[in-house]
Amino acid sequence: MDPHSVVAAYPVTLSVAFLLGFLARQVGLPPLVGFLAAGFVFHGLGIHTDDTIKTIADLGVTLLLFTIGLKLKIKSLLKTEVWAGASVHGVITVMLFGLLFAFLGAAGITAFSDAGLGRAMLIAFALSFSSTVFAVKILEEKGEMLSLHGRTAIGILIMQDIFAVLFLTASTGKLPSLWAIPLIAAFILLRPVIYYILNRCGHGELLPMFGLFSALALGVASFDMVGLKPDLGALALGMLLANNKRASEISDTLFSLKELFLVGFFLQIGLTGLPRPADFGIACFLVLLLPLKTALFFALLTRLRLRARSSFLASMSLASYSEFGLIVGAVGVSNGWMAQSWMLIIAIALAISFVAAAPINQAAHTIYSRLHNFLQRFESCERLPEEQPIHLGDAKVAIFGMGRIGSGAYDYIVGQFGDVVAGIESNGDKVAEHQTKGRRVIQGDATDSDFWNRARHGSLRMVLLAMPLHHANLYALQQLKAAGFDGYVAALAQFPDEANALEKAGAHIAFNMYEGAGAGFAAHVEKLLAELVELPPDRGYIYNTP
Repeated sequence: MDPHSVVAAYPVTLSVAFLLGFLARQVGLPPLVGFLAAGFVFHGLGIHTDDTIKTIADLGVTLLLFTIGLKLKIKSLLKTEVWAGASVHGVITVMLFGLLFAFLGAAGITAFSDAGLGRAMLIAFALSFSSTVFAVKILEEKGEMLSLHGRTAIGILIMQDIFAVLFLTASTGKLPSLWAIPLIAAFILLRPVIYYILNRCGHGELLPMFGLFSALALGVASFDMVGLKPDLGALALGMLLANNKRASEISDTLFSLKELFLVGFFLQIGLTGLPRPADFGIACFLVLLLPLKTALFFALLTRLRLRARSSFLASMSLASYSEFGLIVGAVGVSNGWMAQSWMLIIAIALAISFVAAAPINQAAHTIYSRLHNFLQRFESCERLPEEQPIHLGDAKVAIFGMGRIGSGAYDYIVGQFGDVVAGIESNGDKVAEHQTKGRRVIQGDATDSDFWNRARHGSLRMVLLAMPLHHANLYALQQLKAAGFDGYVAALAQFPDEANALEKAGAHIAFNMYEGAGAGFAAHVEKLLAELVELPPDRGYIYNTP
C-alpha cells in the first residue's frame, strides 16, 4: 500500500478529518465543509487519493441515491414544477453561461480562449447541475426532506441526474444493451418477490444487508451489465422499494453507513488539488455566477405556482455546483472537448460553492423572513393545491407532526374530548393516509414562517409540537411566539438538553419522549402492579391512560 495514500496514513487523516468536521459544526457549518477542508490539507501534506478512498466515495454516492429512491415516488417527477423547472432551467442556464463563456474567450480571457461556442456550451452544461449530495445533506440536517420545497428540490435534482445519464450514454457513442428493457421489466414483475423477502428479514442485521444487496447487487451490478449507468441502478431499486411500508426502516438502518462513506466523497473533492492563482480566480468567478443560477430557479418556481417561501428555500438548496459537473468534465477532457485545466477549475468551484452555500442554507429561514415582503411580489396569483390557505376550522388543539407519537396523541384527545383537534403534517402521502382513517389532518409545514399567515385558527387554544427533530420543534415554537400565539404549547424532546432549550424558548412543557414512554408503559400495568405490591386502595393511578 502506498504510504502516502489517505488510507495508509489513517492516524493522521482520520484525526484531521474528524477535527475539521468537528470545528465546522461548532461554528454552525455542516461537517461536510470541514471534510472538504481536510481534503485540501491532505493534498498540501503530500497525501493523495487512491483506489480505496475512491471506492468509499463511490459507495457513499451509491447509497445516497438508493436512500433517495426509497423516499421518492415516480409520480413526483411528473409534477410540472419538477420536470419543467429542471428542463427550462437547464436550457436557459446552458444558453446564458455558454454565450458568456464564448464572449469571454473572444475577449481574450486565457481560460476561455480555446473554447469556441461548442466547448463553451459543454462547460456551461457541466455547471448547470446542482449537487444532489449537498442538497440532500442540507435538507436532512434541517429535517426538510419531506417538505414541499424539499421534495421539489429533490425531484429537480433527479431530473438533472437523468439528463446527465443521457449525456454520458450519448458521449460514449454506445447504446445500452438490448437486455436493458427486459431487466427493468423483470424488476417490476419480481417486485412482489422482493417485497416478500424484505418483509421476512426481521429488524436485525439482515435488514441493512438487504439494503446493500438491493443497492449494489441488484441495482448497480445489473445495470452495469446491460450498459446503463450503475448509480442509476441503485436509484431505481430504491424507487422500486419506495411503496413498501419498510422503506423508511431500510433508510434508517443505512443512514450511518451512508454518512460515513460520504466523508470519502468530500475528502476526494479536496484531494483533487490546489489550483494555480489563475485557475482559482476563474473558479471564484464561476461561484459568483451562482446567484444568477439560484435567482433563475426562484423565478421559474414562482411562475410554476409555488409560493415565494417554497421557491426560495428550494432554490437555496440548489445553489451549488454538482459532482456531475466533474463527471461531465472528465468525459469532455477524455474526448478532447475541453482542456485538462477545467477539471481542476470545476472541482475548486464545486468545493467553494459548498462552503459558501452551507451557512446560507442554515440561515435560509431567517433570510426569507427578512426578505419575504420583497420576495412575495414575485408570487403567481394562482397557487398549487399544497400552497393554498390552511383552514383549521373550529379545532382547539393543533398537533404539528403526525408520526406515531402525534397520531397517538390525536387519537387519545379525540377519545377523551371529541373532535376538537387537527393534525398538521408536511408529507402529502401521510396526510392522505390519515384522512382515509378519518382523522382531520391538514398538509402544512410547521417550520413555515408564513404558516400563520395562511392558517385560519381563531379557535385554537393549544399546540402540541410532536415532530421528531428538535430544531424543527424549536423553530416552529419561535414562529408561534413571533405570530403572537398566546395559547398553551407542549413540545416533544428526545434529550434533557433539548427539553431545556424548548422550555427556555417559551414552551409550557417539554415532554421527554423516552422517559415518557417508560412512564406510559408502566401506567398501563399500574392497576395490576398495585395489586401485586398491595398498595392501599386509595393510592390512585398516576396516568389516566386507556
